[in-house]
Amino acid sequence: MYVTDSESLKKLVEELRRAPAVGIDTEFMRERTYYARLCLIQLGTDDIAAIVDPLACKDLSPLCELFTDTSVVKVLHAGGQDLEIFFRECGLAMNPVFDTQTAATLTGYQQQIGYGPLVQEIAGVKLDKGDSYTDWSRRPLSDTQVEYALNDVRYLPSMYRELKSRLEQTGRITWLQADFDRMADPATYEVVPEEQWRRVKRISSLNRRQLAVAREVAAWREREAMRRDMPKRWVIGDEGIVEVARRAPATPEQLSEIRGVPEKLGQSGVRSLLESVARGAAVPEADLPSLKKRRRPAGDIDGAVDLMVALVRLRAHEHGVAMPLLASRDDLERLAAGERENSALLEGWRRAMVGSELVELLDGDVTLSLENAQLQVVRNPRSADTDS
Repeated sequence: MYVTDSESLKKLVEELRRAPAVGIDTEFMRERTYYARLCLIQLGTDDIAAIVDPLACKDLSPLCELFTDTSVVKVLHAGGQDLEIFFRECGLAMNPVFDTQTAATLTGYQQQIGYGPLVQEIAGVKLDKGDSYTDWSRRPLSDTQVEYALNDVRYLPSMYRELKSRLEQTGRITWLQADFDRMADPATYEVVPEEQWRRVKRISSLNRRQLAVAREVAAWREREAMRRDMPKRWVIGDEGIVEVARRAPATPEQLSEIRGVPEKLGQSGVRSLLESVARGAAVPEADLPSLKKRRRPAGDIDGAVDLMVALVRLRAHEHGVAMPLLASRDDLERLAAGERENSALLEGWRRAMVGSELVELLDGDVTLSLENAQLQVVRNPRSADTDS
């Protein structure tokens, strides 16, 4: 089914809303724009595989009703960008959602497994990926392009049922709820220009006054990229922001001397950029931003981290989860250094699988030992007495 008008879209949505789950995917282009240019929308159930052409069908509001229908699970694979696109289209976050890539990691598959390999593993179908890098904005689409696009949703409903069943059998379905709730949270897709400075590379090399300037310049860049609908790096790159923050230019001449500042900003662009620099330079001392410094451990934590790695490897193997997905070396070092607040290891399914146990290990409530060459986790008798 190929939908190009609003009436056909309404009828399609009516049919889709009768299904318990709908597979969703998109094809888009973003190389030259800030916002993704939506080129195709694919929708699938067990009985329907459809393409909606947003370049022909301008009114997509019926889809928004489907996306916010809480009786229908929206199934995606690595759907972060798709969800972001539809948040902008509808002004509302899709809910409820189920991401097959996220779910697959808790059912024994490798971290960030691709859609094609997962379809082959679960459905036994090898997909043709020949049109992966096609120009989806060109019309008409070829038969192979249409087939490729439809295949991206055909198997999502059946994979959803299979993965959900496996997660329920192992008691892990609730472990994913926090991840799926985050995907359905509008705050996940709302861009706050004043917070973008934290993502600028090499930002940690600046002092607090320079950080204030960088915060204002990064916010200016974000708004300018939105207004002109172009990639942020085309407005000014991260290196340019850091150098502008370091030098704090006050005149167009001083700004032009900084490497990394585009020459084609224009008079209004130069003026607004310098105004952002001035705002940062005028921030009161008490209000200057700061980066949270990593707390230096009181002693050597390497031994503690080595023990934690052994425990994580044991639990990852037992539960059939890739060890890097369960805990990175950086996660473990931070926890060993005492950074328990906002630790990913102490949230959701990671806490249930190994996080709580890692804290017990660090606190001396459990110890590790070898028995017949097998690693054993032994509860400290003193801890058991305390618990009772």
